[in-house]
Amino acid sequence: MKKEMVIVLDFGGQYNQLIARRVRECNVYCEVHPYNLGLDKIKEMNPKGIIFTGGPNSVYGEDAVRCEKEIFELGIPILGICYGSQLMSYMLGGKVTTAPVSEYGKTEVEVDTSSKLFKNISKKTICWMSHTDYIETAPEGFRVVAHTPVCPVAAMECPEKNLYAVQFHPEVMHTQEGTKMLSNFVYDVCQCAGDWKMSSFVETTIKEIREKVGNGKVLCALSGGVDSSVAAVLMSKAVGKQLTCVFVDQGLLRKDEGDEVEAVFGPNGHYDLNFIRVNAQERFYEKLKGVEEPEKKRKIIGEEFIRVFEEEAKKIGAVDYLVQGTIYPDVIESGLGKSAVIKSHHNVGGLPDCVDFQEIIEPLRLLFKDEVRKAGLELGIPEYLVYRQPFPGPGLGIRIIGEVNAEKVRIVQEADAIYREEIAKAGIDKDLGQYFAALTNMRSVGVMGDERTYDYAVALRAVTTSDFMTAECAEIPYEVLLKVTSRIINEVKGVNRVVYDLTSKPPGTIEFE
Repeated sequence: MKKEMVIVLDFGGQYNQLIARRVRECNVYCEVHPYNLGLDKIKEMNPKGIIFTGGPNSVYGEDAVRCEKEIFELGIPILGICYGSQLMSYMLGGKVTTAPVSEYGKTEVEVDTSSKLFKNISKKTICWMSHTDYIETAPEGFRVVAHTPVCPVAAMECPEKNLYAVQFHPEVMHTQEGTKMLSNFVYDVCQCAGDWKMSSFVETTIKEIREKVGNGKVLCALSGGVDSSVAAVLMSKAVGKQLTCVFVDQGLLRKDEGDEVEAVFGPNGHYDLNFIRVNAQERFYEKLKGVEEPEKKRKIIGEEFIRVFEEEAKKIGAVDYLVQGTIYPDVIESGLGKSAVIKSHHNVGGLPDCVDFQEIIEPLRLLFKDEVRKAGLELGIPEYLVYRQPFPGPGLGIRIIGEVNAEKVRIVQEADAIYREEIAKAGIDKDLGQYFAALTNMRSVGVMGDERTYDYAVALRAVTTSDFMTAECAEIPYEVLLKVTSRIINEVKGVNRVVYDLTSKPPGTIEFE
């Protein structure tokens, strides 16, 4: 039996895959496709529902992106979100214009609970708004089912045609009852059964990889982090000995991490992998000498990774595919598609133009971090590996502000090891999405042993997050911060000051660069 699915049509919004992820949380399979996916293809896919994403354009502007109007006549339930709601209104005869007052952030919305979309939702609920245009007048046949003091059509519906639209973003965590709204859409409007599980993703992906690879040879970029580890085990189950895992110790890993990775994945480790370790510390330091701009560092690290893999592939002989543990936040931050570039990830936007492989396989590309962990558990990977701290592909190269060298790497490695140790001792490590120490480019005057010092400041970072698209600063107990600060200043040569970063995402990113 063909699996039921909901499809998301992407109009250039930052949260397109986040919508899909929320639908999958409802145990309904969901895929993202471009806004101009043809009607014939949609009919062939036979989705139970369609969701229009947000987007950066005005529906009435010259640069507007629009789907075919006939989509509204297919009889398939549609939910428009933000730009998607405005598009539905505009194409069906409503009036969309520049809002007299723009709305951004958490907003109280008054909803009509008689709507299927708002079943069991509070009459006044907090939602996340982000718009400069708004629906001034709903199309004929629609009724308004939500509003704010400055947004007359915060939601509208035409139940007879199964058309629904919301001006706010139900997919983000800041919309307090957003997941419930999406659940109402997929179950009460689309009549989904909800029979999809992460195990289905694992089984389907393994099957698809086997079909794609055939008898080809595969090289996996193994960093030892959660994403690349899950990708490696997934590939191992799919193609077995056709897979070779190359672990590049580029001198930008956490303290002792190179040896730890080898202990897990090497010849005496847990998995039957062809494992190769390449010690390339000096090679990377030389490439990064004198480079301070973060995007340039990312590009250099990304290209050098690929060059190392190409060299190892030639030694192996005729490698057809390169596998990477790219996940969705990497993709969206790298500005692929219509999204703005936030930062290039070495395994996405940081790839060089010329890569000597037939194709790059990214089996986790559409998943978020917590979904990757679920997939890892489905694959039988031990919990201590699945739940280890996330680590960026460029490593400490982007946790060192400014130029990278061996001495700075030593400082941040030792400071980070102390921080992680004390967080674990305090028993709060499982409550945090990510935490690490970074080395700032600031040096300041201090007094140690009655003598003047002029040393670096270390910045501590800790956030709470589920999807890594948004994050809040974690409230680390003050006594823990004091203990960490004291240890770093006393034990790490070259540091005389420690600060704690309180920035959320947005406006910041989780990593420093």
